[in-house]
Amino acid sequence: MRKQIHNTEAIFPMPVLMIATYNDDGSVNVMNAAWGTMVSRDIVALNLTETHKTVKNIKKHKAFTVSIADSKHVVEADYFGVVSGNNTPNKFETSGLTASKSENVDAPIINEFPICFECEFIEYQDGEYGCGVIGKVINITADEAVMSGDRIDISKVNAIAFDPYTHGYYKVTERVGEAFKDGLKLKK
Repeated sequence: MRKQIHNTEAIFPMPVLMIATYNDDGSVNVMNAAWGTMVSRDIVALNLTETHKTVKNIKKHKAFTVSIADSKHVVEADYFGVVSGNNTPNKFETSGLTASKSENVDAPIINEFPICFECEFIEYQDGEYGCGVIGKVINITADEAVMSGDRIDISKVNAIAFDPYTHGYYKVTERVGEAFKDGLKLKK
């Protein structure tokens, strides 16, 4: 038997994405955004309102980075979601993390997060069903520690996912199947 539940913010699970930009003074700003996805191989969509300091920075610098948060840095990742850059301009320094300037876009790469997408700002959609920030992925980097040869090994990334039902973070590590292969067992 199925039970009806209340509507929540999103489909479970949601990625924990760290969106990084530069402030007007050149300092680093990072926010936690679970409402984001890839809409094609090189286009990212982030459901962010214009009230975020990050969105203002993206529009000004025409660039941002998207990093995958990991279990090792869950405290810092959550901090970037509970403290606003509008009210706490030094929140990145408080985190103790470090950043490097991207060679491809005018945005910082957070060194401690294992995977980073460097993005050019395309547009902001603000209609009734608009999804916010749209960006083109220009470059992707990964820490060598999460690689197996030339490929990312997701079990080494220890990415975290957000559970909108209980407001918990969960580590994504165990491979349970082979995409585009296991289902073929049912094909007649």
